[in-house]
Amino acid sequence: MIDHFFHPNGVAIIGATDNPAKGGYHILRNTLAGYKGRVYPVNPRYEEIQGTRCYPNVESIPEDFDLAIYFIPAKFLPDTIKACAKKGVKAIIIESAGFSEVGEEGRLLQRESVELARSLGIRLWGPNCMGLLDGHSRNVFSFMYSDKWMTLMKPGGVSLVVQSGMLSAGFLMMILESGGMGIAKVCSIGNKCDVDETELLEYLIADEETGVIGLYLESIIDGRKFLELARSTSKPIIVLKAGRSEEGAKAAMSHTASLSGVAAVYEGAFRQAGIVQVYDVHELMDFARGFSKVPPCAVDAGTAVITFSGGAGIVTSDLLSDRGVKLADLGEQTISALKEVFPPWMKPTHPVDVWPSVELNGLEPVYAKSIEAVMKDPGVDSIIVQSIAWELASPGYLVEAGKLQRKYQKPIVLWQIGAMDIAEKYRVAAEDAGIPVFTEISRCVGFVAGAKEHSRKKAGTGVS
Repeated sequence: MIDHFFHPNGVAIIGATDNPAKGGYHILRNTLAGYKGRVYPVNPRYEEIQGTRCYPNVESIPEDFDLAIYFIPAKFLPDTIKACAKKGVKAIIIESAGFSEVGEEGRLLQRESVELARSLGIRLWGPNCMGLLDGHSRNVFSFMYSDKWMTLMKPGGVSLVVQSGMLSAGFLMMILESGGMGIAKVCSIGNKCDVDETELLEYLIADEETGVIGLYLESIIDGRKFLELARSTSKPIIVLKAGRSEEGAKAAMSHTASLSGVAAVYEGAFRQAGIVQVYDVHELMDFARGFSKVPPCAVDAGTAVITFSGGAGIVTSDLLSDRGVKLADLGEQTISALKEVFPPWMKPTHPVDVWPSVELNGLEPVYAKSIEAVMKDPGVDSIIVQSIAWELASPGYLVEAGKLQRKYQKPIVLWQIGAMDIAEKYRVAAEDAGIPVFTEISRCVGFVAGAKEHSRKKAGTGVS
């Protein structure tokens, strides 16, 4: 039944309008731009909207159809469900607000609607949500006001489940505009009166187009099944759990009527299930993007650090220690290989500070040789590269590093500094090569720690 939301045979837009200031305009516009099937705008005030015939009500639509997108006042939902049932509708996405999040009257209306829909064999998505997007089919059943998705959204392996309409819209635009991450599916579930995060997790685990799953959740309906599903899959699952504090829990209740749980209980359960937990929206975005690029760690050895700054190397070592991540012990063969590009007076140490070597031999050849040397080391399972986006050098070494990452199956992450325009050039080169770029050292280290946790889970060696 869930698949009727993603791949429907016919879609009705209830509340479509030709007013660009209204969400119904954008739901219709987005649907027409991507969906390849039959589309039925519904609004008694129009005969045609955006070049498409408009119907006064659901009953007047001449054919049966699978999906209705609801964007009119909440009070009309029960009557709409009854009318949709007569048209063979299997699924309704309710993007309107005014249900359980507004108080007792809204809770009663929501409960009545769910019971009615279930009795008629109809699934409900939402309410109080943004709907869904599919990067592969380009089905965009959402009131997203920006049409940038039409050019920026690229198909990929990352799927997101977000329990907030406007947050998911802003989150998605951040992803699309920053680039570097392809989208499988984005699901905004709002109050989750029927379809919830656990059912969607099960769907996405089985979905061949989804390789990484990221979730923003204010509560979890069926925690036991959610954790069992997470434990059962080799796909990375990243969760931003909101409402961890007493104040946050109160805010979650007023936002989507979600009852949040105790933070420590969630954190322990997530760890045991192999879920990577994050703590802000940007971190969720960075980790989802990172997991979509890097391979799992080949072995549980140590992390190598290549840096242009001794200070940055020390900070990174401290952060790795804080996260319980071992700094790799580099072998003699690796040290010998590094000596080939190091000044005669300087012995390579770890973290590998390459700046004197860069002054002697140039940035690109030194980084290329250093990355290759530590990549071959059996005591290294992952690499943090810290570099400068430099107009006097080329990012070509990052392309070669990406090839080494695929060959040796050891993830590389990049932290860099530099002028904004040059840094963007380097970022694009790195991301295209399969190397995620982070703007904070702590985020680099956090991602490496998360990648190691996931790799231990995937290898069947358990999680810490």
